[in-house]
Amino acid sequence: MPYIDIIDEADATGALKDAYDAIAQTRGKVANIMKIHSLHPAAMLRHMELYQTLLFGRSGLKRAERELIATVVSSINGCAYCTHHHAEALRAYWKDEARVQSIVDVQLDAAALTKREQAMAAYARLLTEAPTAVTDAHVDPLRDAGLSDRDILDVNLITSYFNFVNRIAEGLGVPFSPEEMTGYTY
Repeated sequence: MPYIDIIDEADATGALKDAYDAIAQTRGKVANIMKIHSLHPAAMLRHMELYQTLLFGRSGLKRAERELIATVVSSINGCAYCTHHHAEALRAYWKDEARVQSIVDVQLDAAALTKREQAMAAYARLLTEAPTAVTDAHVDPLRDAGLSDRDILDVNLITSYFNFVNRIAEGLGVPFSPEEMTGYTY
């Protein structure tokens, strides 16, 4: 049960109904992480715009790499809602339950990651666990793995975004169920 009131899709009118309709059209349905914004439809739409830009927009990062970062960060933060959502997406790309479970368990060495994936996961982990410890030396492995500066920015933005959204989910008690985890457009 969420910690604040949520206006259900069936009860939505005006700007909120428009926001729900726009999100459902783009994603296939409206996730609870968006519904938690129902008292502030403008924030909901901006949040969705940022999500769409980072996870689906133009980038040198593959979709699976973005979901890897999302799952690593959410697992480290103990955010069950985001971990389940993004592990589900990662399964859709990797089609390897054992690998995905290694990421969920934050057993990165057991996940058979490529050098590129290892560099992204290590950076995301450090930025999540100890953001003030990150130095330019922590960016070098990303470059060594072939990431451009734009790619590195995207890794940082996705990592930072999931630290932000994990706090929304955990701080407001965003609920989830098995049904809520599936049926999205990837």
